[in-house]
Amino acid sequence: MMIAGGDALAQAAGGGMVGAPQPWGMGLQPSGGPIKDAISSFNTLVFWIIVAITIFVFLLLVYVVVKFRADVNPNPSRTSHNTLLEVAWTVIPVLILVVIAIPSFRLIYYQDRAIDADLTINVQGRQWYWHYGYPDNGNFTFDSYPVQTADLQPGQIRNLDVDNPLVIPVGATVRILTTGQDVIHSFFVPSLGVQKYTIPGRTMETWMRADRPGTFYGQCNQICGVNHWFMPIVVRAVPAAEFTAWAEQAKTRFAEGLPPGPVPALAGAPVAPTLNAGAPASLNVAEARR
Repeated sequence: MMIAGGDALAQAAGGGMVGAPQPWGMGLQPSGGPIKDAISSFNTLVFWIIVAITIFVFLLLVYVVVKFRADVNPNPSRTSHNTLLEVAWTVIPVLILVVIAIPSFRLIYYQDRAIDADLTINVQGRQWYWHYGYPDNGNFTFDSYPVQTADLQPGQIRNLDVDNPLVIPVGATVRILTTGQDVIHSFFVPSLGVQKYTIPGRTMETWMRADRPGTFYGQCNQICGVNHWFMPIVVRAVPAAEFTAWAEQAKTRFAEGLPPGPVPALAGAPVAPTLNAGAPASLNVAEARR
């Protein structure tokens, strides 16, 4: 995915922020939650360490070129095995790596799993769409397919929008349990700081939290087959009361093989086309699309 500029934070989609790539974007995508805040802080730390090392090496090269050029130093020194220099260029890189490693490991463990999660969502990667389940809200499940270019509605993003987004309540700690149906996929939402493989035969855990309402876009970033590039993810964060209303509606409509309708907080956003109302009630969403 392209990376988005920090100025994109205020973009609106039904009143919320948008976490998505921006043309000519620089830096990381804007943060929608605490995990991405931590990633951005760590990225800034490593960036300035790299800047300092680059400046030091450049100045050292300039010094060597000027000080030891042939016309001012016709008889070069043959001194070797300078103990002080050898200790310095061994110890200093080790100290730099320690400075990077400590916050790096802290971040890895912070991302690892949720403590006292408010909600659990099952995520299954399939060739080439996503299958979501809400065991804490009636155990309903649904499929999330990319919106084809010919079916895009005004305001939808080509190759990133889906028919049924993953909906979460704002401020809730959401446990994500991932698995794969066929091959390895990757559940990746940059603006929420979430990336986890979905591996067949294994269940892996991570978590996310959106601190503000909005729409957060992602994609599978694991090469999983011919349609790897066209496996988008959309996470919509809405206030808790509107999430509860959506979940109650979705529990009934998905059981009938129908999409859940628009998220209340995003009623002004484009609505994905519904399936044929005449489809048999026993048909699930995936079957109705075949």
